[in-house]
Amino acid sequence: MTTEDTSTQTTGSGVNLTGVELQISGMTCASCANRIEKKLNKLDGITASVNYATEKASVTAPAGYDPQLLIAEVEKTGYTAELPAVKGALAPGDDDDGASREDAELRVLRQRLIGSAILTVPVIAMAMIPALQFDYWGFASLTLAAPVVVWAGWPFHKAAWMNLKHGAATMDTLISIGTTAAMIWSVIALFFGTAGDRGVVHPFEFTISRSDGLGHIYLEVAAGVITFILLGRYFEKRSKRRAGAALRALLELGAKEVSVLRSGREERISIEELSVGDEFVVRPGEKIATDGIITSGSSAIDASMLTGESIPVEVGEGDNVTGATVNAGGRLVVKATRVGADTQLAQMAKLVEDAQSGKAEIQRLADRVSGVFVPIAIAVAVAALGAWIGAGFPLSAGFTAAVAVLIIACPCALGLATPTALLVGTGRGAQMGVLIKGPEVLESTKRVDTIVLDKTGTVTTGKMTLTDVFTADGTTREELLRIAGGLEDYSEHPIAQAIAAGAASEVGELPTPESFENIEGKGVQGTVDGHAVLAGRESLLADWSIHLDDELLAAKQEAESQGKTAIAVGWDGQARGVLVVSDQIKPTSAEAIRQFKELGLTPVLLTGDNQSVAEQVAAEVGIGQVIAEVLPKDKVDVVTRLQGEGKTVAMVGDGVNDAPALAQADLGLAMGTGTDVAIEAADITLVRGDLRAAADAIRLSRKTMGTIKTNLFWAFAYNTAAIPLAAFGLLNPMLAGAAMALSSVFVVSNSLRLRTFKAKADDDQAAPAGNAPAPARQPVQG
Repeated sequence: MTTEDTSTQTTGSGVNLTGVELQISGMTCASCANRIEKKLNKLDGITASVNYATEKASVTAPAGYDPQLLIAEVEKTGYTAELPAVKGALAPGDDDDGASREDAELRVLRQRLIGSAILTVPVIAMAMIPALQFDYWGFASLTLAAPVVVWAGWPFHKAAWMNLKHGAATMDTLISIGTTAAMIWSVIALFFGTAGDRGVVHPFEFTISRSDGLGHIYLEVAAGVITFILLGRYFEKRSKRRAGAALRALLELGAKEVSVLRSGREERISIEELSVGDEFVVRPGEKIATDGIITSGSSAIDASMLTGESIPVEVGEGDNVTGATVNAGGRLVVKATRVGADTQLAQMAKLVEDAQSGKAEIQRLADRVSGVFVPIAIAVAVAALGAWIGAGFPLSAGFTAAVAVLIIACPCALGLATPTALLVGTGRGAQMGVLIKGPEVLESTKRVDTIVLDKTGTVTTGKMTLTDVFTADGTTREELLRIAGGLEDYSEHPIAQAIAAGAASEVGELPTPESFENIEGKGVQGTVDGHAVLAGRESLLADWSIHLDDELLAAKQEAESQGKTAIAVGWDGQARGVLVVSDQIKPTSAEAIRQFKELGLTPVLLTGDNQSVAEQVAAEVGIGQVIAEVLPKDKVDVVTRLQGEGKTVAMVGDGVNDAPALAQADLGLAMGTGTDVAIEAADITLVRGDLRAAADAIRLSRKTMGTIKTNLFWAFAYNTAAIPLAAFGLLNPMLAGAAMALSSVFVVSNSLRLRTFKAKADDDQAAPAGNAPAPARQPVQG
């Protein structure tokens, strides 16, 4: 990534502004991002947005502003910041350092989780099962729990200390105070109380003992809370790790090397060395290195990997071409007009990054509530301690009540609420061909009322197929397919390959042409079985004074009115037939549209194709609203406009050009048969390539989100109800720990109900054995 956005803008007052990006480390929750954002925005002339998910700060500052001042301000807040490493502008591999750093953080977190889990299991078992409480078992528990609290819990303690220094409180604060208090009290009880005596077992009482609170230890609570919260943090971090993958996948599409023409000779250089004005060679099958203009040659350009559109574009001298598209035909010489960050590919990467900058409300919910909840819980614990002592009870009894309050307030269930529901929901989704990336993608599914569908590769197959064969009088279908297929088989053009494949599947082995020639922009000609054959545009046949009869002409015009491609075929001076190829509608698309409507969604067809083609497809599947002839870069604007009209938008697509729109949409769904970039930019991936899976994905997402909200409500309600009981001595810390464990069991059990979720196809008819969708719903494709 570039360290700074070199482009500047001028405000109304004439002040030049520049963009600066910072990589932030040390954030543990969304409130951390809010605190950094507020701190930066207090600086004169600075406008900042901090994204917790991507751990980046996007700052707009006056031109010439020293980024080190921004870094210093972040460090004053208790976090660290750095400028991303400077490399070739948007060159592949830019994010390697960031990816390695994130991988290292995830690896350390996984090590802490595994280590704490191994040590915590026996601690909890000994505390909960009296039969395992051998002589001096408390000291064995201390030996196992101490590394968990100190080592595994160190990130929580560190964050709590940083928050304390800045007068803030988060979930980390409560976790640290609760587990530290439980640990310290247990040490005191073991060494200075009766808990460490021989033969002592945990008494299981509903109320606090008024005499000897030092007979209890709470090590299982301290270790258990740390382990459970680490589990939640691990899955959160793993989900966040994928946030930057969209940009990496997008940049990987670009060519790595290019053959530059210098002094009339080809020289192979790295893409980073290419400059504006350089001429470079693109051979058939190679990627075009960067945006440019063709100075020599003609070909067909396959832009499907960039645009998602299946039909290749014929190009020749003077035409503009886009980097990362593929030369499907002849040799081209291209003059570079844009390189690096200025290319269309790089601009798409920037669009994806900008669209991903939104912040999910569900990520902030627990921290916003805990920001108020934590100080209240601490205040109640202190008040309980004072009240017990003031009432004449022993210090140990009052301190035990205070510890009970802190333990019961530890948000263990809160830490499990989201990741367990997400784990079960995503696991069930994977069985159904639906991949949900994280909790932040689920919150809008309940409100989604509009679903925008990309046409090519989503509603349609995205592949050209021979669909119709029309023959002239005196010519058989088999003869037309055999001769035309034999000639087209020698062409690399995707339309020709579709004809050859269709012909071969019907007539078998195709003849080999005795001669073959590609006619620029018109078609092909050659000799097959002694016949002089022409195949291509009608104008190609007209050049040889061959004209289609009325029936063939009508068939051709009808096909083209439906958005299909018609290829005229003639030989030996006569028109012999018309072959029609088209991008076929998926057999399940119409049913998927019906399911969207049942979910209360308004389907909208979005495509770069012409209006007539789009309307034809929409009519066949039952879509009423069509937005056609949209340029790839404008798709995100369509989604933004719909959102501006008050609609909550879901977007389904599969091409690179869909990636910014997928990221901008309230809910992005990518077809798994599409490009990696679309898949990475989307919130949900539909592995099967079946549009009905999008309806199932929305239903599953809504149900998962509902489960998360139920879990969060239970976690907060449980704490709110249990804290007064603990403060009044009606709940001893041991029971508080058990209640906390039970709340976690409830949350997990509630999440496990998502395993019973079924696809709509399974609900509509009896499903076969196992979890596989009913195959009867899948139409057979010819």
